[in-house]
Amino acid sequence: MEMTPEILDRLNKLNEKYELMGQNIGSYLDGLLMANYLPYWDYTHVDTLLTLQNPKTDFPDEVIFIIYHQITELYFKLSLHEFEQIAHNGKNVLPNGHDMGWKEKLEPEFFLARLTRINRYFEVLTRSFDIMVDGMEREQFLAFQSAQYRMIEMYCTDFLQLVDKDKRAGFNKGTSGIEEMYEHIYWKQGATELASGKKTLTLEQFEKKYSEKFIALAKECVHHNIWAKYKSLSEKDQQNPAIIKALRELDMNVNVNWPLVHYKSAVRYLQAKEGDVPATGGTNWQKYLPPRFQKRIFYPELWSSEEMENWGKAWVEKEVNGVK
Repeated sequence: MEMTPEILDRLNKLNEKYELMGQNIGSYLDGLLMANYLPYWDYTHVDTLLTLQNPKTDFPDEVIFIIYHQITELYFKLSLHEFEQIAHNGKNVLPNGHDMGWKEKLEPEFFLARLTRINRYFEVLTRSFDIMVDGMEREQFLAFQSAQYRMIEMYCTDFLQLVDKDKRAGFNKGTSGIEEMYEHIYWKQGATELASGKKTLTLEQFEKKYSEKFIALAKECVHHNIWAKYKSLSEKDQQNPAIIKALRELDMNVNVNWPLVHYKSAVRYLQAKEGDVPATGGTNWQKYLPPRFQKRIFYPELWSSEEMENWGKAWVEKEVNGVK
Protein backbone atom coordinates (compact mmCIF):
# COMPACT_ATOMS: atom_id res chain seq x y z
CA MET A 1 0.00 0.00 0.00
CA GLU A 2 1.26 3.44 -0.89
CA MET A 3 2.22 5.76 1.99
CA THR A 4 -0.37 8.39 1.19
CA PRO A 5 -0.48 11.82 2.89
CA GLU A 6 -3.50 10.61 4.88
CA ILE A 7 -1.56 7.65 6.31
CA LEU A 8 1.43 9.84 7.13
CA ASP A 9 -0.89 12.32 8.85
CA ARG A 10 -2.32 9.54 11.03
CA LEU A 11 1.19 8.37 11.94
CA ASN A 12 2.13 11.90 12.95
CA LYS A 13 -0.99 12.13 15.15
CA LEU A 14 -0.12 8.80 16.74
CA ASN A 15 3.38 10.03 17.41
CA GLU A 16 2.00 13.20 19.03
CA LYS A 17 -0.34 11.13 21.19
CA TYR A 18 2.39 8.85 22.53
CA GLU A 19 4.82 11.74 23.01
CA LEU A 20 2.27 13.39 25.31
CA MET A 21 2.34 10.20 27.39
CA GLY A 22 6.14 10.04 27.31
CA GLN A 23 6.06 6.86 25.25
CA ASN A 24 7.97 5.72 22.17
CA ILE A 25 5.61 5.06 19.27
CA GLY A 26 8.07 2.54 17.79
CA SER A 27 7.42 0.05 20.59
CA TYR A 28 3.67 0.29 20.06
CA LEU A 29 4.03 -0.16 16.31
CA ASP A 30 6.08 -3.29 16.96
CA GLY A 31 3.28 -4.57 19.17
CA LEU A 32 0.69 -3.79 16.51
CA LEU A 33 2.78 -5.62 13.94
CA MET A 34 2.96 -8.77 16.09
CA ALA A 35 -0.65 -8.71 17.34
CA ASN A 36 -3.39 -10.82 15.78
CA TYR A 37 -6.33 -9.22 14.01
CA LEU A 38 -9.21 -8.65 16.45
CA PRO A 39 -12.47 -10.01 14.97
CA TYR A 40 -15.90 -8.65 15.85
CA TRP A 41 -16.92 -11.64 18.00
CA ASP A 42 -13.82 -11.35 20.20
CA TYR A 43 -14.07 -7.56 20.50
CA THR A 44 -17.72 -7.73 21.63
CA HIS A 45 -17.34 -11.03 23.57
CA VAL A 46 -20.44 -12.42 21.90
CA ASP A 47 -19.71 -16.03 22.87
CA THR A 48 -19.39 -15.05 26.54
CA LEU A 49 -22.55 -12.94 26.34
CA LEU A 50 -24.55 -15.89 25.04
CA THR A 51 -23.55 -18.05 28.03
CA LEU A 52 -25.06 -15.66 30.60
CA GLN A 53 -28.64 -16.98 30.38
CA ASN A 54 -29.05 -19.69 33.01
CA PRO A 55 -32.70 -20.47 33.84
CA LYS A 56 -33.42 -21.87 37.29
CA THR A 57 -36.68 -23.62 36.38
CA ASP A 58 -38.05 -25.75 33.55
CA PHE A 59 -40.45 -23.04 32.36
CA PRO A 60 -39.36 -22.33 28.77
CA ASP A 61 -40.33 -18.66 28.91
CA GLU A 62 -37.91 -17.99 31.76
CA VAL A 63 -35.27 -17.45 29.07
CA ILE A 64 -37.39 -14.56 27.74
CA PHE A 65 -37.49 -13.00 31.18
CA ILE A 66 -33.72 -13.30 31.67
CA ILE A 67 -32.72 -12.03 28.23
CA TYR A 68 -35.14 -9.12 28.24
CA HIS A 69 -33.94 -7.95 31.64
CA GLN A 70 -30.32 -8.31 30.59
CA ILE A 71 -31.07 -6.14 27.55
CA THR A 72 -32.82 -3.66 29.85
CA GLU A 73 -29.81 -3.47 32.14
CA LEU A 74 -27.53 -2.82 29.15
CA TYR A 75 -29.75 0.08 28.07
CA PHE A 76 -29.64 1.37 31.64
CA LYS A 77 -25.85 1.16 31.47
CA LEU A 78 -25.90 3.20 28.26
CA SER A 79 -28.07 5.79 30.02
CA LEU A 80 -25.74 5.95 33.02
CA HIS A 81 -22.82 6.47 30.66
CA GLU A 82 -24.59 9.51 29.22
CA PHE A 83 -25.53 10.81 32.68
CA GLU A 84 -21.89 10.61 33.77
CA GLN A 85 -20.84 12.55 30.67
CA ILE A 86 -23.35 15.30 31.46
CA ALA A 87 -22.40 15.38 35.14
CA HIS A 88 -18.79 16.15 34.25
CA ASN A 89 -19.43 18.33 31.16
CA GLY A 90 -18.14 15.75 28.66
CA LYS A 91 -14.68 14.45 27.87
CA ASN A 92 -12.10 16.56 26.06
CA VAL A 93 -10.53 14.05 23.67
CA LEU A 94 -8.06 15.33 21.09
CA PRO A 95 -8.27 14.24 17.41
CA ASN A 96 -5.36 11.88 18.05
CA GLY A 97 -7.38 10.12 20.76
CA HIS A 98 -5.54 11.59 23.76
CA ASP A 99 -7.82 12.10 26.76
CA MET A 100 -7.40 15.60 28.21
CA GLY A 101 -9.92 15.03 31.01
CA TRP A 102 -13.32 16.58 31.63
CA LYS A 103 -14.30 19.90 30.07
CA GLU A 104 -14.62 22.93 32.35
CA LYS A 105 -18.03 24.01 31.09
CA LEU A 106 -21.20 22.24 29.98
CA GLU A 107 -22.15 23.21 26.46
CA PRO A 108 -25.92 23.37 25.79
CA GLU A 109 -25.56 21.44 22.51
CA PHE A 110 -23.78 18.62 24.33
CA PHE A 111 -26.40 18.64 27.10
CA LEU A 112 -29.27 18.38 24.61
CA ALA A 113 -27.58 15.67 22.53
CA ARG A 114 -27.02 13.45 25.58
CA LEU A 115 -30.56 13.99 26.90
CA THR A 116 -31.86 12.99 23.47
CA ARG A 117 -29.83 9.78 23.57
CA ILE A 118 -31.17 8.86 27.02
CA ASN A 119 -34.74 9.48 25.89
CA ARG A 120 -34.19 7.24 22.87
CA TYR A 121 -32.91 4.43 25.10
CA PHE A 122 -36.01 4.64 27.31
CA GLU A 123 -38.34 4.85 24.32
CA VAL A 124 -36.86 1.65 22.90
CA LEU A 125 -37.34 -0.11 26.24
CA THR A 126 -40.90 1.12 26.66
CA ARG A 127 -41.94 0.15 23.14
CA SER A 128 -40.37 -3.29 23.50
CA PHE A 129 -41.97 -4.20 26.84
CA ASP A 130 -44.76 -6.07 25.07
CA ILE A 131 -42.18 -8.86 24.87
CA MET A 132 -42.73 -9.27 28.59
CA VAL A 133 -46.45 -8.55 28.59
CA ASP A 134 -47.34 -10.88 25.73
CA GLY A 135 -44.39 -13.25 25.69
CA MET A 136 -44.81 -15.00 29.04
CA GLU A 137 -47.36 -17.13 30.78
CA ARG A 138 -48.90 -15.71 33.96
CA GLU A 139 -47.26 -18.23 36.28
CA GLN A 140 -43.83 -17.40 34.86
CA PHE A 141 -43.96 -13.70 35.72
CA LEU A 142 -41.56 -12.53 38.45
CA ALA A 143 -40.76 -9.19 40.08
CA PHE A 144 -37.31 -7.61 39.92
CA GLN A 145 -35.31 -4.69 41.29
CA SER A 146 -32.77 -2.82 39.16
CA ALA A 147 -29.99 -1.00 41.00
CA GLN A 148 -29.06 0.83 37.80
CA TYR A 149 -32.58 2.24 37.50
CA ARG A 150 -32.26 3.65 41.03
CA MET A 151 -28.96 5.24 40.01
CA ILE A 152 -30.61 6.77 36.93
CA GLU A 153 -33.19 8.41 39.20
CA MET A 154 -30.43 9.89 41.35
CA TYR A 155 -28.68 11.32 38.32
CA CYS A 156 -31.94 12.83 37.06
CA THR A 157 -33.01 15.10 39.89
CA ASP A 158 -32.50 16.58 43.34
CA PHE A 159 -32.63 13.73 45.85
CA LEU A 160 -35.54 15.39 47.67
CA GLN A 161 -37.76 14.60 44.67
CA LEU A 162 -37.19 10.87 45.30
CA VAL A 163 -38.46 10.98 48.87
CA ASP A 164 -41.89 9.46 49.41
CA LYS A 165 -44.42 12.20 48.68
CA ASP A 166 -46.06 11.83 52.10
CA LYS A 167 -42.70 12.42 53.82
CA ARG A 168 -41.22 15.01 51.44
CA ALA A 169 -42.55 18.10 53.22
CA GLY A 170 -40.60 17.15 56.33
CA PHE A 171 -37.26 17.57 54.58
CA ASN A 172 -35.33 20.55 53.25
CA LYS A 173 -33.13 20.43 50.16
CA GLY A 174 -30.45 22.59 51.71
CA THR A 175 -30.22 21.13 55.22
CA SER A 176 -31.55 17.55 55.19
CA GLY A 177 -28.90 14.86 54.91
CA ILE A 178 -28.86 12.24 52.16
CA GLU A 179 -28.80 9.38 54.67
CA GLU A 180 -31.88 10.73 56.42
CA MET A 181 -33.81 11.19 53.19
CA TYR A 182 -32.68 7.80 51.88
CA GLU A 183 -34.56 6.08 54.69
CA HIS A 184 -37.76 7.49 53.17
CA ILE A 185 -37.00 7.05 49.47
CA TYR A 186 -40.21 6.24 47.61
CA TRP A 187 -39.38 2.77 46.29
CA LYS A 188 -39.01 1.30 49.75
CA GLN A 189 -42.76 1.79 50.16
CA GLY A 190 -43.38 -0.66 47.31
CA ALA A 191 -41.40 -3.43 48.97
CA THR A 192 -43.25 -3.82 52.23
CA GLU A 193 -45.39 -6.77 53.20
CA LEU A 194 -49.10 -6.09 53.07
CA ALA A 195 -49.88 -8.06 56.20
CA SER A 196 -47.19 -6.68 58.55
CA GLY A 197 -45.91 -3.51 56.89
CA LYS A 198 -42.37 -4.81 57.36
CA LYS A 199 -39.63 -4.79 54.73
CA THR A 200 -39.63 -7.78 52.43
CA LEU A 201 -36.61 -10.08 52.34
CA THR A 202 -35.97 -8.84 48.79
CA LEU A 203 -35.75 -5.22 50.00
CA GLU A 204 -33.48 -6.16 52.90
CA GLN A 205 -31.13 -7.98 50.54
CA PHE A 206 -31.28 -5.15 48.01
CA GLU A 207 -30.42 -2.55 50.65
CA LYS A 208 -27.61 -4.66 52.07
CA LYS A 209 -26.02 -4.96 48.64
CA TYR A 210 -26.53 -1.43 47.28
CA SER A 211 -27.35 1.13 50.01
CA GLU A 212 -23.76 2.25 50.55
CA LYS A 213 -23.28 2.70 46.81
CA PHE A 214 -26.60 4.55 46.45
CA ILE A 215 -25.82 6.99 49.25
CA ALA A 216 -22.36 7.71 47.84
CA LEU A 217 -23.78 8.38 44.38
CA ALA A 218 -26.57 10.57 45.79
CA LYS A 219 -23.97 12.74 47.53
CA GLU A 220 -21.93 12.95 44.34
CA CYS A 221 -25.01 14.01 42.38
CA VAL A 222 -25.99 16.88 44.68
CA HIS A 223 -24.29 19.36 42.35
CA HIS A 224 -24.08 17.14 39.28
CA ASN A 225 -27.61 15.84 38.67
CA ILE A 226 -29.48 16.78 35.50
CA TRP A 227 -31.48 19.56 37.12
CA ALA A 228 -28.36 21.10 38.67
CA LYS A 229 -26.57 20.96 35.31
CA TYR A 230 -29.58 22.52 33.60
CA LYS A 231 -29.57 25.37 36.13
CA SER A 232 -25.85 25.89 35.47
CA LEU A 233 -26.66 26.91 31.89
CA SER A 234 -27.16 30.55 30.97
CA GLU A 235 -30.66 32.02 31.32
CA LYS A 236 -30.93 32.06 27.54
CA ASP A 237 -30.03 28.38 27.21
CA GLN A 238 -32.43 27.44 30.01
CA GLN A 239 -35.21 28.91 27.89
CA ASN A 240 -34.23 26.83 24.85
CA PRO A 241 -37.48 25.05 23.83
CA ALA A 242 -35.58 21.96 22.64
CA ILE A 243 -33.83 21.54 26.01
CA ILE A 244 -37.07 22.04 27.94
CA LYS A 245 -38.82 19.51 25.69
CA ALA A 246 -36.02 16.95 26.22
CA LEU A 247 -36.21 17.40 30.01
CA ARG A 248 -39.98 16.98 30.01
CA GLU A 249 -39.62 13.85 27.88
CA LEU A 250 -37.05 12.45 30.29
CA ASP A 251 -39.39 13.13 33.20
CA MET A 252 -42.21 11.30 31.42
CA ASN A 253 -40.04 8.43 30.20
CA VAL A 254 -38.56 7.62 33.61
CA ASN A 255 -41.52 8.47 35.86
CA VAL A 256 -44.57 7.63 33.74
CA ASN A 257 -43.95 5.56 30.62
CA TRP A 258 -41.46 3.08 32.05
CA PRO A 259 -43.24 2.45 35.40
CA LEU A 260 -46.59 2.12 33.67
CA VAL A 261 -45.54 -0.58 31.23
CA HIS A 262 -44.58 -2.49 34.36
CA TYR A 263 -47.95 -1.66 35.85
CA LYS A 264 -49.59 -2.97 32.70
CA SER A 265 -47.77 -6.28 33.05
CA ALA A 266 -48.54 -6.41 36.77
CA VAL A 267 -52.24 -5.91 36.03
CA ARG A 268 -52.08 -8.86 33.68
CA TYR A 269 -50.01 -11.21 35.79
CA LEU A 270 -50.79 -10.19 39.37
CA GLN A 271 -54.46 -9.30 39.18
CA ALA A 272 -56.87 -12.14 39.71
CA LYS A 273 -60.34 -12.24 38.19
CA GLU A 274 -61.91 -11.41 41.54
CA GLY A 275 -59.51 -8.90 43.09
CA ASP A 276 -55.78 -8.33 43.21
CA VAL A 277 -53.15 -10.78 44.32
CA PRO A 278 -49.89 -9.68 45.94
CA ALA A 279 -46.68 -9.58 43.94
CA THR A 280 -43.61 -11.59 44.84
CA GLY A 281 -43.11 -11.25 48.59
CA GLY A 282 -46.67 -10.06 49.17
CA THR A 283 -45.91 -6.43 48.31
CA ASN A 284 -48.30 -3.52 47.78
CA TRP A 285 -47.52 -3.14 44.07
CA GLN A 286 -50.87 -1.42 43.32
CA LYS A 287 -49.83 1.67 45.32
CA TYR A 288 -46.20 1.57 44.22
CA LEU A 289 -46.25 1.41 40.42
CA PRO A 290 -48.92 3.96 39.34
CA PRO A 291 -47.32 7.45 39.03
CA ARG A 292 -50.51 9.17 40.22
CA PHE A 293 -49.96 7.66 43.68
CA GLN A 294 -46.27 8.50 44.07
CA LYS A 295 -46.21 11.79 42.12
CA ARG A 296 -42.59 11.28 41.13
CA ILE A 297 -41.82 14.42 39.14
CA PHE A 298 -38.20 15.34 38.53
CA TYR A 299 -38.74 18.85 37.19
CA PRO A 300 -41.90 20.39 38.71
CA GLU A 301 -40.87 23.84 37.47
CA LEU A 302 -41.38 22.66 33.90
CA TRP A 303 -44.96 21.47 34.40
CA SER A 304 -48.25 23.25 35.04
CA SER A 305 -50.32 22.54 38.16
CA GLU A 306 -52.91 20.75 36.02
CA GLU A 307 -50.29 18.56 34.36
CA MET A 308 -48.89 17.53 37.73
CA GLU A 309 -52.35 16.89 39.15
CA ASN A 310 -53.12 14.52 36.26
CA TRP A 311 -49.66 12.93 36.26
CA GLY A 312 -49.84 9.62 34.39
CA LYS A 313 -53.62 9.67 34.12
CA ALA A 314 -53.84 9.78 30.32
CA TRP A 315 -51.52 6.77 29.96
CA VAL A 316 -53.54 4.69 32.42
CA GLU A 317 -56.81 5.48 30.70
CA LYS A 318 -55.40 4.57 27.30
CA GLU A 319 -53.24 1.55 28.08
CA VAL A 320 -54.27 -0.06 31.33
CA ASN A 321 -58.04 0.19 31.52
CA GLY A 322 -58.34 -1.96 28.43
CA VAL A 323 -56.20 -4.77 29.86
CA LYS A 324 -58.23 -7.85 30.67
